[in-house]
Amino acid sequence: MKSRVVITGVGAVTPIGNTVSQAWSNLIKGVSGTDLLTQIPESIASHFHSRVSAEVKNFDPAKYVPAKQIKKSDRFVHFALAGTKMALEDSALNLLKEDLEQIGVLVGSGIGGLRTIEEQHKVLLEKGPERISPFLIPMLIVNMAPGQISIQYGLKGPNNCVATACATGSHAIGDAFKIIQRQEAIVMIAGGTESCITALGFGGFDAMKALSTHNESPKSASRPFDATRNGFVMGEGCGVVILEELGHALKRNAKIYAEIVGYGMTSDATHMTSPDPKGGGASRCMVRAMQDANVKPEQVDYINAHGTSTPLNDKVETLAIKNTFGPELSKKVMVSSTKSMTGHLLGAAGGVEAIFTVLAIKEGIIPPTINYKHPDPDCDLDYVPNEARAVKVKVALSNSLGFGGHNATICFRKYE
Repeated sequence: MKSRVVITGVGAVTPIGNTVSQAWSNLIKGVSGTDLLTQIPESIASHFHSRVSAEVKNFDPAKYVPAKQIKKSDRFVHFALAGTKMALEDSALNLLKEDLEQIGVLVGSGIGGLRTIEEQHKVLLEKGPERISPFLIPMLIVNMAPGQISIQYGLKGPNNCVATACATGSHAIGDAFKIIQRQEAIVMIAGGTESCITALGFGGFDAMKALSTHNESPKSASRPFDATRNGFVMGEGCGVVILEELGHALKRNAKIYAEIVGYGMTSDATHMTSPDPKGGGASRCMVRAMQDANVKPEQVDYINAHGTSTPLNDKVETLAIKNTFGPELSKKVMVSSTKSMTGHLLGAAGGVEAIFTVLAIKEGIIPPTINYKHPDPDCDLDYVPNEARAVKVKVALSNSLGFGGHNATICFRKYE
């Protein structure tokens, strides 16, 4: 008998707010978190085609990270610790009363400590190898996010890390869901974190021509499904959720946001960076998630799309939805891309978007796809354009698609 799993806590740091309440308020108001790039020196940034990013503003790691650890850990770990602290507080889980061997962590990152790598490489070149920080390796490795979380809270259950590019956050939550279903843990802290708006990170995506070049209108540079979209806006942040076995949650009278009921994962097996042009991988992923959840396509009310604002992704994801739901249902299901406001948080995207999806269920409000002004014949679904929509949501999917052909879909249901 598989255990039922519910979400009892959420925590996030995003370009539209450094708490979930701030981010959700701005999200449903349609506030953009994208703007002109500030984290890279002008001497370098002036050479980029894109000058737009979605940066986290006014983040103070001292609120979440022990003082001695701040300089010994990268910004992506700071975000992960912040999201975890917020999620644990939101869940009202009293760790002093819990069996810490039954609580695990599964938090991933697409790139990890790139900022640290760049800084220490500069030290190597300018000051020599004897000046390299002894904390270089533990600062840069991706698994230090879940590692530091487990150390800070003494959590001795399953501890793992996912790195599947832009599908990371969703894979982390889905894998954690399965761990609880298999009764290998009672509680899992899961999600994604990312902070690599650096000269090398930004420059790499810019060299690929993957980023939006709507520099003249930075607030509307991320425009998923719009005919004038020309690239994604690189963002940063984290999204962390508390997954809990239902019986355990009920026993302590926990607040329940939604139930996680299905998880699908597939591979395109097509190209390093481009999705399957027929949308086969994304379609199979949604089908698997619904099958795992024992949910029929006609029961799905809302899809939080990957919706990156790149010409190919949005066209292919639309096709995948059509192939999955058929000509009639695909016109009825509501689809939106919250990346229109947050930008693309890379490995953190799935974590943040899972939070937005369960809040849509809990609050009965579908976040909009802002900056949607020019319809694209290849993108002709209901993208909840420009304004949030008050509507009851019982079942929702959250899609994440990553470089390498990695696809992840999570199915959430209103807890009843």
